[in-house]
Amino acid sequence: MSSSVDHELDVRVVERFLFREARLADEHRYEEWEALWTPDAVYWVPAGDDDADRMSQMSIIHDNRNRIATRIRQYRTGKRHSQTPRSRLRRVVSNVEVLGVEGADTVVGANFVLVESRERGKEIWAGRYTYRLRVVDGEIAMSAKKVELVDNDRPLPTLSFLI
Repeated sequence: MSSSVDHELDVRVVERFLFREARLADEHRYEEWEALWTPDAVYWVPAGDDDADRMSQMSIIHDNRNRIATRIRQYRTGKRHSQTPRSRLRRVVSNVEVLGVEGADTVVGANFVLVESRERGKEIWAGRYTYRLRVVDGEIAMSAKKVELVDNDRPLPTLSFLI
């Protein structure tokens, strides 16, 4: 990964963006969350091997921009029974690092812990986010988000919300 200070986003600006993205997902503010993505976006949650080839290996989630929009439309129908009632979510995003620049994107890593509360009880989700952030029309947007779950190599309970 190359590093170019000229194009690298400031870590404080990045943190504000990541904290906002997490809050929008936790509060089920899907339209606002969806607006954070670039048209060529990829949202990926690998299964088993964090370094697997996402095009040929099984994934928990592997969405392009159109699939992200479809997922949001499904949530809005109210017929996504796995989210009726909605999960109560809160996540902590920490250890934010600007890792470098690749093309027009600033690559950022962060750890997270997410608590999901449902009738069935609580689930604790933890892992590492890797983002590709890009400035578009003066605003930061996500061109990619990879979620490496700590437990992605074991059977997982239903993951029916935005991780």
